[in-house]
Amino acid sequence: MPTITLRLELHNPTKVKQDMYERMTEVNTAFANWLLNHPKLNQATSKLFKEFSSQRFPSAVVNQTIRDVKSQRKHQKAKRFKTLWCCFNSQNWNVERKGEFYTVSFPTLEKRIGVPVVTRPYQEAWLNRLINGTAKQGAAKLYKKRKKWCLAIAITFEVKPRHETKVMGVDVGLRYIAVASVGTKSLFFKGNQCAFVRRRYAALRRTLGKAKKLHMIRKIGRKESRWMKDMNHKISRQIVRFALANGVGVIRMEDLAGIRKRTASAKEAGRSLHSWAFHQLQTMIAYKAEMAGIRVERVNPTYTSQTCRCGYRDKGNRNGIHFQCQKCGYTIHADLNGAINIAKAISGFAA
Repeated sequence: MPTITLRLELHNPTKVKQDMYERMTEVNTAFANWLLNHPKLNQATSKLFKEFSSQRFPSAVVNQTIRDVKSQRKHQKAKRFKTLWCCFNSQNWNVERKGEFYTVSFPTLEKRIGVPVVTRPYQEAWLNRLINGTAKQGAAKLYKKRKKWCLAIAITFEVKPRHETKVMGVDVGLRYIAVASVGTKSLFFKGNQCAFVRRRYAALRRTLGKAKKLHMIRKIGRKESRWMKDMNHKISRQIVRFALANGVGVIRMEDLAGIRKRTASAKEAGRSLHSWAFHQLQTMIAYKAEMAGIRVERVNPTYTSQTCRCGYRDKGNRNGIHFQCQKCGYTIHADLNGAINIAKAISGFAA
């Protein structure tokens, strides 16, 4: 089943509550670092916390932390946690509607409390599904971001798969951030405006760097990241809507290995998009498609930009955004040709 994560800001928590959340985070992080070197980690239960400290701490958080530490040591070989936020499994938190607010309750140092959260309309729709039982809740995480305390809650839901047989290909690149193709219809997203904004941010960072304003450089970086994420959300949303409008049942996208090597000249407009979050864009397309019941497949992008519809393949077929077959003379937009070949999976599926 598909899973989405809602990020909900706590509504005006008191200073007392904020201090309590801080203490919970500090204790949880210290406990996690202590656990990393414990010889009996694999057999650990919530009772092990008593060896670490005599203070009161929610067993629900302890159990989840033990699971997280086991996973970290097994897969990522973590040596130390800088911060490990308190997490709660699906059985240890709950959401309710109280008046104008939605409240989320979870264990704390004192008792289980319900705190109001700030919600947007699309988030309220998902919270309503949790309340009426048409969606299932997963784990939740209490964390702090830019001085604000938030809850990240996972929601899983069932989607009826679409039975349409049409396949759409999506090509991502530097001159055109994305090009989608299904049948005789296509959708283009130019990269020149985004490249201009990226150059403006880069110039501003250089100016701030010369002035040694490191704090402002970090602030600008966060602002740029938020702008890129917002752009990717808008592009992915339009692509999935385009797929639904054209009866698509499968979206095929390329494996992204080597995408930054595709630009030959630093003078190209696309040069400013080398650090564009292409993986983020593909991830957004994938989960939005999955939510709509559209299957997503990854394909090998090799030769998709060089191959003609007649089957002839040659590097000379492509010149920038122009594609002309050296054998049959067929001409088309190069990125559109790539999207068509991705839809056909001419080089097979990614391993």
